[in-house]
Amino acid sequence: MINYSYILGALAIGCLLGYGFARYRSHSFQNRGESLVSHAIQAKFGSSNYHLLNHITLKLKDGTTQVDHILVSRFGVFVIETKNYKGWIFANSQHAQWTQVLFKVKFRFQNPLVQNRLHLKAVGELLDFLPADAIQSLVVFAGEAEFKTDKPSGVFSIPELLDHLRSCNDEVMTTNRMQFCVGRLETARLAVTGRTDLDHVSYLRQRHGLRD
Repeated sequence: MINYSYILGALAIGCLLGYGFARYRSHSFQNRGESLVSHAIQAKFGSSNYHLLNHITLKLKDGTTQVDHILVSRFGVFVIETKNYKGWIFANSQHAQWTQVLFKVKFRFQNPLVQNRLHLKAVGELLDFLPADAIQSLVVFAGEAEFKTDKPSGVFSIPELLDHLRSCNDEVMTTNRMQFCVGRLETARLAVTGRTDLDHVSYLRQRHGLRD
């Protein structure tokens, strides 16, 4: 027998932690949306001018933060938060939470623009030798979600993301500086393991006051 109370409880916890509906990481440490974004970027931006890092866990003073993707290029550093949602999305850049409506059921999830600010800050501190405007925050909805409100600035579908990246063609760093950025990020990131993920989730639960 399916334990619906358990499922609804898991969904509620996932939304509170900012993971949203059906946030699931496969053995490759990427959910389907993250995998789609990763493959799309690699297919279109595979030259030596670009370097994509996926599933990056960085230390904070009091815990950790996880970044879905960081695209380092001669044209800027792009810190990307990916959401893999279905249903209707009601969004406002000024609100702390957004709403997903799926099968007439409403789910609240953290404003991903706000969520990505912490990621942007962590990356900016590591790459503090770059101008602040050389590091961009991007949010990508990779699933079949339909926005029922105006899509906030900085939020993209996958095709819109690719168009935006193509439009960023002003060089902001040399190839050597780009490689230095990649090296610093690779050195700072924690190992991509199940233990790293579990420790990060434990930190989030403690931060949000959730019990095991």
